[in-house]
Amino acid sequence: MLHKTKFADKDETMIQFERFTLANGLRVLVHEDNTTPMAVLNILYDVGARDENPEQTGFAHLFEHLMFGGSVNIPSYDEPLQRVGGENNAFTSNDMTNYYITLPAANLETAFWLESDRMLSLAFSEKSLEVQRNVVCEEFKQRYLNQPYGDVWLKLRPLVYKKHPYQWATIGKELSHIEDAKIEDVKAFFKKHYNPQNAIMVVGGAVKLDEVKKLAEKWFGPIEAGEKYVRNLPTEPEQKKAIVETIKADVPLNAIYKVFKMPGKMEEGYPAVDLISDILSQGKSSRLYQNLVQQNPVFSDIKAYNYGSIDTGMFVLEGKPLPGVAMAYADEMIWKELDALKNELIFEDELTKVKNKYESVKEFDEMSLLDKAMNLAFYELFGDAHLANTDIENYRKVNSEEIQKMANQLFTQEKATTLFYLAN
Repeated sequence: MLHKTKFADKDETMIQFERFTLANGLRVLVHEDNTTPMAVLNILYDVGARDENPEQTGFAHLFEHLMFGGSVNIPSYDEPLQRVGGENNAFTSNDMTNYYITLPAANLETAFWLESDRMLSLAFSEKSLEVQRNVVCEEFKQRYLNQPYGDVWLKLRPLVYKKHPYQWATIGKELSHIEDAKIEDVKAFFKKHYNPQNAIMVVGGAVKLDEVKKLAEKWFGPIEAGEKYVRNLPTEPEQKKAIVETIKADVPLNAIYKVFKMPGKMEEGYPAVDLISDILSQGKSSRLYQNLVQQNPVFSDIKAYNYGSIDTGMFVLEGKPLPGVAMAYADEMIWKELDALKNELIFEDELTKVKNKYESVKEFDEMSLLDKAMNLAFYELFGDAHLANTDIENYRKVNSEEIQKMANQLFTQEKATTLFYLAN
């Protein structure tokens, strides 16, 4: 049985799509684009590192690798896809796991065949687990343990988050959690999270709605819905005392990381805070570059960014002071820039500049078929794919007063988590 909702906004700048839901709960969004001979099939699973057992972290990322190890009926995932001119990849975050295939639209059914079989019957074997476990462990060592500053988020996240499972990175809390992963634990994780009710599929490109309906029913319709996963995560309490930590390591330069908790992606205030990061550090005309790198050299490099998390997120300032610059002075100069946002209204032209840059980046993203498919999936996860078309209005509405208001809410001494990362 199909339940269909149609969004028929005729504005050509909008991402046009239609939506239906299979009886097993799989949500399917279809974006018809006849300007390309290609198609994309994107499947987002509503599972990320935040859904892991605190004693078995890194499983969502491990699964990203396991999903390419073949399914019961298709031992090699990549080979049949390559034969029809397709490409694939995936990524994991703290909030989600996303898989995608691009291929000529004429071969779309191959993508349905591959994705449905691994949702239905991923091949679990000790050999496959051992291979992927070793790959992930090697990644853990190379990227997080043996690289300068690589362990910073292994140390920072548990300083920032005291209750919420954002306190560990997608790679996991520690190497032993992956090393000790057992086949029965892996199977249980798959059963809990990798089912139609917990997935969103977006099909885009040179496709037709009726064709996608038939393929979805044929390949995904017979898959059992599975038990509905009900997320019940602890709420991160408000930080009321400054946290400061100093570590030493074999790195080329001292570094400072300053983190403030911020609203989640779809919460009130998020667009203003997102724009603040651009005001501070987008390009060579930004405040941090102009004031702390060029005109009054304090840092060799400094930037501000956020993670766009679904739950309470992190606003991060990261900088490497020039040799000879005291860390206390570097920290003071960062606060000077934050206080300027708190105490003075931003000029309209400076705010307009970062808004225009945001819009141009968004428009550029929407030129890519894959980006459009992923954006529809992300916003469907956030609450409604139609938000992919309307969220930009929330940025356009931000004014100087809201920038100042959010700066005052976020940037207070007691809400700061600071890590001084010193070179030996």
